[in-house]
Amino acid sequence: MNTNLSSSALSQLETECLVVVMLDRAENDPNGKDKPAPTVECADAAVRDAAKDVISSGEVTGKTFETTLLHRPAGLKAKRLLLIGGGKAKHFTAAELRKLAGAAVRTLKSKSIRSFAFALPESSVAAVDGVRAIVEGAFVGNFDPDYYKSDRKDQKIDAVTIVVHKDGQKDAQGDMKALEAAMQASRVVAESQNFTRDLVNEPSNRMTPTILAERAKKMAAEVGLSCEAYGADKIKALKMGAFWGVAQGSDEPPALIVLRYDPVGAVDKVHLGLVGKGVTFDTGGISIKPADGMEKMKYDMAGAATMIGAMRAIALLKPKVKVTAIICATENMPSGKAQKPGDVQIAMSGKSIEIINTDAEGRLILADGLSYARQLGCTHLVDAATLTGAVVVALGYVNAGVFASDDQMYERFAKANKEAGEKMWRLPLDDEYKENLKSNIADMVNAGSRWGGAIFAAMFLKEFAEDTPWIHLDIAGTAWMEDSKPWIAKGPSGIALRSLVEFVKGWAT
Repeated sequence: MNTNLSSSALSQLETECLVVVMLDRAENDPNGKDKPAPTVECADAAVRDAAKDVISSGEVTGKTFETTLLHRPAGLKAKRLLLIGGGKAKHFTAAELRKLAGAAVRTLKSKSIRSFAFALPESSVAAVDGVRAIVEGAFVGNFDPDYYKSDRKDQKIDAVTIVVHKDGQKDAQGDMKALEAAMQASRVVAESQNFTRDLVNEPSNRMTPTILAERAKKMAAEVGLSCEAYGADKIKALKMGAFWGVAQGSDEPPALIVLRYDPVGAVDKVHLGLVGKGVTFDTGGISIKPADGMEKMKYDMAGAATMIGAMRAIALLKPKVKVTAIICATENMPSGKAQKPGDVQIAMSGKSIEIINTDAEGRLILADGLSYARQLGCTHLVDAATLTGAVVVALGYVNAGVFASDDQMYERFAKANKEAGEKMWRLPLDDEYKENLKSNIADMVNAGSRWGGAIFAAMFLKEFAEDTPWIHLDIAGTAWMEDSKPWIAKGPSGIALRSLVEFVKGWAT
């Protein structure tokens, strides 16, 4: 999708459709019954006149995602005018604008419209933030997962123009270069998010560990990253017993993928390590999952895909900080070679692990991934994984779970997360939870009580991050959209990529 900036008067813009945000600016009613006061968020008199009749009719309220499409709007050169509601003005943010851009794309492409212009709201969001939000939201909305339908209709939006106004917002008119830079950077991030979604969307017969490694290598060559991919021999040579314990049950060979970004002039004494869980299909192993919904377990490599996508964006944005991504990719299968409950595996760190549940496999491969990142010299670690159903019980399908061993590092991440507009919630890592790790036969168990299951998994991983500052992202409830939303299709979401990219950029300033 092409992205462009324009400072043309909205009334003079020739486009298939002009999209304008409507916000409800009703004052608080003392009785709690606000009468909607929808307002067109632009100063162009012609646009306001074109929308005046439908607003006065009461058909438009400005509620979130409400869409009203006007054909041949009087006084405008645009063929259509789409009014899209953003809800209460006092609650409107760049995060809401991002969703509206996605909703606009999904509304218009369903009508076979190929291009449109989106008017930047004039008073609600800073211009740079608004441009970023519109670009990112539009790309997210343009993605659909129905690759393999033989009768698939091509309904992609080909181009979007973001219109910044001439009056009322000094930074929008006075610094078009800054807006252009924001647009291009956001395009990189958005394309990388969709690259991640593309990886997650593939069925497991078309996204084996080997294929994932090939896709990572191809991407790395395109953007100038170093990429190495190793097989079982290397995993065994590194004594990654926890990783191999999972991989041994599958006929598909595992892959240890290492992506390196090492820019000239990188900040001193900082080497970020991004570790991703890459279970390309998870049956649960011997502790097999129920058949209902198991087809979704192709998404169990979403953490790996997120890290690969983040590395793509990092390579193109070129922040001055060293970053290495470690991807542990395997299937978890219940063959005659598979590990069994009661087995003991020796991790790369030397810690022994009693296998209580073979379906708690993600933490095993991450354990060795974290140890390997530390061996490679990473000074700060972040892992991402579709790790536990327990995080969905705790936070539903709205927030990803965040765990952090270091408050200062968490504050950096929280700032990046807010900037990215992704919903996450920090969960505890109190020492009392460590009691649940005890084993009678080994250093620890890989699964314990069902109570606080997401915390147990995080405490397990913390043992392998050791004293290295570390953040764990449990994205099990948010990496896959269970239903289509106005701004995004059902399927892979690409959650955490934007936050990770902002986090990495923050170390370079």
